[in-house]
Amino acid sequence: MVRIDAHQHYWRYQPQDYPWIDDAMTALRQDFGPAQLQPSLTAQRFDGAIAVQARHCEAETAWLLAQCAQAPGVRGVVGWLDITAPDIEEQLARWRLLLCGLRHQAQDEPDPAAWLARNDVAQGMRQLQRQGYAWDLLVTHRHLEAGARFAARHDEHWIVLDHFGKPDIARGAAHWAEQVKPLAALPHVVCKLSGLVTEAPGYAWRDEQLWPFFDAALALFGPERLMFGSDWPVCLLAAEYAQVYALCDTAFASLSSSERAAIWGETACRVYGLTEAQRGSVSE
Repeated sequence: MVRIDAHQHYWRYQPQDYPWIDDAMTALRQDFGPAQLQPSLTAQRFDGAIAVQARHCEAETAWLLAQCAQAPGVRGVVGWLDITAPDIEEQLARWRLLLCGLRHQAQDEPDPAAWLARNDVAQGMRQLQRQGYAWDLLVTHRHLEAGARFAARHDEHWIVLDHFGKPDIARGAAHWAEQVKPLAALPHVVCKLSGLVTEAPGYAWRDEQLWPFFDAALALFGPERLMFGSDWPVCLLAAEYAQVYALCDTAFASLSSSERAAIWGETACRVYGLTEAQRGSVSE
């Protein structure tokens, strides 16, 4: 069974580059790289990892690709490129090595729904999907309806809903399930089991509070459209890596070995097009 942590971030921290890291997030106001994550990956028996962009910057994408080329076990990058650029097709071709998908922090746009509906975004998405790249959809629960409309328009390749769609934890899993149901009804949409601990108000969470969200995700998407992601180091605001891992591991302990295999790595390999030839294991 191949085991992939499908969501973490690396950065060289400069306050002006990461304005979303506010003064209260002191744990994140430092550099993070593959070498710091590797002990946690090894401890939990992961074979590889996927690095995800954290700012709208092509230079960051280039840096992530350079880091991953040197770090054993890092299987690919979900980077950022300006998909509204006229030369997006050429940009995608240039970055093909290790670039397995793209993401834009739509949640941070002044009007996320309006950004998702833009014609130039749609043109870029067509190029992206035709070339076989996945798209990570980053919105909060406030814009899941707009996210579903976006995903329905762009159905030529995989779309990955990051962080459960950032649910309103206080309103419970049943409310979130109703919100996300239109996205789950689209067979090309998968859900990333990541980022839940930091959505809890005040970062105060309990296993029993969050397990129903895992149950709802399983019922809506099925194991073949779910993938684990730690969201390290952002998760450190609310939990250690081992706690995030244990939350998901316990939630799905009763599943069959084939169902667990999908969640822990096979879905990520299929959606992001990962192969053994790309990178070796983190344990090498």
